[in-house]
Amino acid sequence: MGLSVTISAADARDAEQILKLQYLCYQSEAELYGDWSIEPLTQSLDAVRAELAEGYGLVARLGDEVVASVRARTDEDGTVHIAKLIVHPRLRRHGIGGRLLDAIERHPAGTDAAAPKRFQLFTGHRSEGNLRLYRAKGYARTGTREIGPRLTLVTLEKAA
Repeated sequence: MGLSVTISAADARDAEQILKLQYLCYQSEAELYGDWSIEPLTQSLDAVRAELAEGYGLVARLGDEVVASVRARTDEDGTVHIAKLIVHPRLRRHGIGGRLLDAIERHPAGTDAAAPKRFQLFTGHRSEGNLRLYRAKGYARTGTREIGPRLTLVTLEKAA
């Protein structure tokens, strides 16, 4: 598929499109775990704006449409916490998620953040597509945390 997808920094003006895309993308996760109260489906527009302001985000666009997004923040010990990597369902399995993950790892963390030492992210234990992508990108499982009877979060990391 010859997609002319461009990746750029996200800002507050993108928040509404990101939130709508996030809601669409996390429907499959909610169905997989039988839980429609997961945070990405209940997050407010103000919360998305705050995440972008407190950290940084990237969007992938097809023309003017935001078709994928990822957010991250770097803590004081140099861990880059990557979150909410989403790709529009009609564009999955075309390499956009991998491109966004590569781009967020290269993104400058900002002047007040520590230099990246490691990248960390998490996903649900049944999210095989996500786990496959993260393993392919060099991430290794470092822990799990049971959230409820249907969901265990798998934490994955790799060195910067």
